[in-house]
Amino acid sequence: MKIAVTGGIGSGKSYFCRLLADYGIGVYDCDAGAKRLMAHSERLQEKLRRLVGERVYIDHVLQKSVLAKFILASEANELAVDEIVHPAVAADFLSSGLDWLESAILFDSGFCRRVHFDKIVCVSAPLEVRIRRVMERDGISRAGAMEWIGRQMAQQEVEKRCNYVVVNDGRDLHRQIIELLKQINDK
Repeated sequence: MKIAVTGGIGSGKSYFCRLLADYGIGVYDCDAGAKRLMAHSERLQEKLRRLVGERVYIDHVLQKSVLAKFILASEANELAVDEIVHPAVAADFLSSGLDWLESAILFDSGFCRRVHFDKIVCVSAPLEVRIRRVMERDGISRAGAMEWIGRQMAQQEVEKRCNYVVVNDGRDLHRQIIELLKQINDK
């Protein structure tokens, strides 16, 4: 059974996924996988060079500012980069031996259409909690945190598309994980 964990920035989905390790569950981190592949996959690097230009890598080191400038230049550029990176990440996940995957933008990016997930879990938190977490974690202003939150699909929409919702607002996450695993395993 393939299970995805998603939720907006500041929801605490990464923390939730780290807690799953206490229950013997390994979770594939899409962000970390994408970074690793962009750093080490010759095939991916070559595709990005053809799309973005040779300067996107210097001595096989990704020039994040060059890639970011290219992505932010247009929606078409962003989609073109996604069409290179997302299939590589999907293949990497499928060959990882893991059944759980964490992706902040599972629906926004269309990644859920690349891999079939039997169940999808949303980690949710109240807006003010998310704002505070992002401000503290990234050392940014409230306006900056709101901008990042606003770039993602609305939390209510994500919740509607998921099979389960875990609320990470100070409630006992271990109790919610136990209940979640029971529900998943009973089906």
